[in-house]
Amino acid sequence: QVQLVESGGGLVQAGGSLRLSCAASGRTFSSYTIRWFRQAPGEERTVVAGITRSGDSTYYADSVKGRFTASRDNAKNTVYLQMNNLKPEDTAVYYCAAALPGTAWSIVAYWGQGTQVTVSE
Repeated sequence: QVQLVESGGGLVQAGGSLRLSCAASGRTFSSYTIRWFRQAPGEERTVVAGITRSGDSTYYADSVKGRFTASRDNAKNTVYLQMNNLKPEDTAVYYCAAALPGTAWSIVAYWGQGTQVTVSE
């Protein structure tokens, strides 16, 4: 069992930065890849970033590539999403999710509760 708690969301002006944290409980945290999703009102939840168990490989959606950086500290059971040069279209609820390696993006074992990110003009 893994429980995930996101934090770090908030209101920021366009061009600003935020760092989201995803704190996990459970001894098996390092067994899971972590994926970041976001969902804007009226839209589907989509993946924006992923990071492997060891943190040595990451994935980014084209819409955030070059602006977002995922990292993890397995000793602290925490994953981070550094978001720079934020745009209004980044406004959404952001979720972290734990998944078994090799599974499809939509196959998630555990979800966090989400944290709101709002980017103003």
